[in-house]
Amino acid sequence: QPRDSGPAPAIIIIPDVHGLSDFYRGVAQRFAGEGYFAVGLDPYSREGAPKLADLDAVYRWLAALPDRRILGDVAGAVAYLRGLPEVRADSIGVTGFCMGGQYTLMSACSIDGIAAAVSWYGMLRYRQTNDLKPASALDMAPQLRCPYLGMFGADDAIIPPADIEELRGILERNGKTFEIEVYEGAGHAFFNDTRPDAYRPAVAEQAWTRGTAFFRRHLS
Repeated sequence: QPRDSGPAPAIIIIPDVHGLSDFYRGVAQRFAGEGYFAVGLDPYSREGAPKLADLDAVYRWLAALPDRRILGDVAGAVAYLRGLPEVRADSIGVTGFCMGGQYTLMSACSIDGIAAAVSWYGMLRYRQTNDLKPASALDMAPQLRCPYLGMFGADDAIIPPADIEELRGILERNGKTFEIEVYEGAGHAFFNDTRPDAYRPAVAEQAWTRGTAFFRRHLS
């Protein structure tokens, strides 16, 4: 919670596939320092965070995770924040990273009460859809309900450039308010300083400046 008195805009932080780690608690604290009432969403409050040894395990876990459950948790967080006197009910944003970035865009396309969304290297396309994964982020993009900023790395092996350009085209054709930034020299997880293989400090700082400016513009 920010130190300033009076109702504040709020931001919900959706973590990556590994869950609400100390890194994402730090991100929430950083948003609080910017003047937001920040809430870190724990997507695994029921069963505990998974132990994922490799990328194959990550993909298997993601395939079995019900989208409706995560989006229901985000909707619950929005409703909770709207009921707090410390929060400006019309100024609630959502942001997320990797898996959380995917659900950020999905939330912005399906949940009322979100005023702005900032997605960090969120996946966009499913290999296949089913009852657990009824629609990908690209499928849902025409229904975007609020201003959206998507930030991606040009060298991301998980999110093909063609998917990013398809998202751009969908949002343009549907007259949505959006910005998309693709950072050269960066891949997946470029903001995560606990991953030295992926972390790109200069890009991370640029993206933080871009994301916070976007939130200030649309949540002020």
